[in-house]
Amino acid sequence: MSKVLLHICCGPCASYPVPSLREQGYEGMGYFFNPNIHPYSEYIKRREALEEYSHQTNLKVIYDENYNPVEYFQNISYRESQRCLFCYRLRLEQAAHIAKKGKFDYFSTTLLVSKYQKHHLIKEVGEAMGEKYGVPFLYQDFREGFKQSVECSKAMGLYRQQYCGCLYSEMERYAPRELVKKVFSSRKIDAD
Repeated sequence: MSKVLLHICCGPCASYPVPSLREQGYEGMGYFFNPNIHPYSEYIKRREALEEYSHQTNLKVIYDENYNPVEYFQNISYRESQRCLFCYRLRLEQAAHIAKKGKFDYFSTTLLVSKYQKHHLIKEVGEAMGEKYGVPFLYQDFREGFKQSVECSKAMGLYRQQYCGCLYSEMERYAPRELVKKVFSSRKIDAD
């Protein structure tokens, strides 16, 4: 049975890829590393949701204690229009590194369940990190299970976030449209 290290951004997003990989015969282990999530209280809510999910589904998870949003902000500073690329790179590189250390056959990410993520970038970055660390990136388009993941997380009573995780996506979700447009255009930031 092939071992997969699955980078997990939150409990709800894991609720489709985990059973899907198990049905395909993969032995999966989760990996929680998300220094992009802002604010810290949101980070804690997402971690707790994953802890609850993993408890209910008997999923082993490595919780990376290196929550350092400063590194994330340094990576994207003055490159905000490419923030998703840098965010994917930061998290998938660390996942590939851990997969190599743990002698996993593959690594992947639950980001692939979201219809709001940039799949072409995730795949490109994942494959590049896989090549760099010698652990293949297992790309699977889990978007077909997005609706199912929403229903499953509600049935399990998991906290479900309303934005991707970073300060910019939080602003896009909650700030008035005029403010978002003004702020983003002044820095030439792409609003998703």
